[in-house]
Amino acid sequence: MNELERFISYLSLEKRFSKHTIIAYEGDLTQFRDYLVTQYQLEDFTQVSHFIIRSWAVSLIEQGLDTRSVNRKLTCLRTFYRFLMKNQLVTKNPMQKVQAPKNSSKLPEYLEDQKMDQLLEPKLDDSSYEALRNNLIIDFFYRTGVRLSELINIKINDVNLYNLTVTVLGKRNKMRQIPLTNKFKVLIQKYLVARSDFMKEKGTVHDYVITENNGNQMYPKFVYRLVKTEISKVSTSKKRSPHILRHTFATTMLNHGADINAIKELLGHSSLAATQVYTHNSVEKLKEIYKQAFPKA
Repeated sequence: MNELERFISYLSLEKRFSKHTIIAYEGDLTQFRDYLVTQYQLEDFTQVSHFIIRSWAVSLIEQGLDTRSVNRKLTCLRTFYRFLMKNQLVTKNPMQKVQAPKNSSKLPEYLEDQKMDQLLEPKLDDSSYEALRNNLIIDFFYRTGVRLSELINIKINDVNLYNLTVTVLGKRNKMRQIPLTNKFKVLIQKYLVARSDFMKEKGTVHDYVITENNGNQMYPKFVYRLVKTEISKVSTSKKRSPHILRHTFATTMLNHGADINAIKELLGHSSLAATQVYTHNSVEKLKEIYKQAFPKA
């Protein structure tokens, strides 16, 4: 078993990272290894210097990757080389001399209330299973702020329609409960009835709430394409991923007076700093209102 395989096993068995995070880390390290081979004819992770890691980060930025994504990849390397140090597979940690590039101050994009109203409008054919499911997916992102990986892993028993809560397994296997509204409860109930009939028709049995067209557990690309298609109908924004709906949830909560610490818990953020970025959206909105309303602005 090589260093990469040992590391992935460590993340899964000891650290108990989520499946989504493990896939991302494995992808980052595979990309880094390809860079080592192509640019430096180097196949051994243990022979890497801080200079090589810096050059990789620079190359990613030059390719147009945003600084947040670059920093996520560097976080992966930081965890990886700590693991190698811990297991005495390297004598020096090259990440100690690597500084993360400063994140851009670009604000999270979100959909305004009017566009969300259009997005949530009932479709002409909303009685079929597929239509109910597609509506539920959009609604779920907007009303709960869950991540894509969290949504597709929600099971029937995680949804408590009596207490109006859904239990979500987030990053680092951290559990959290998110409240549901009575209006959303009605949509979920209608969907679950249709789901039961659909599962019998397809002859599939599993506990995941969201299923794909064959009755199996939903997969990420399907959801991503669905959300992108639906947002394209109401917005010209270049960013049309499920995460935009997560941003919209947080921004809407903040604009309607929710406490930022409550939003932090609902989003499953480990630190308040990750949530505070949404306060900037709120300030920008206040500035816009001020300019429109104040005669001498």
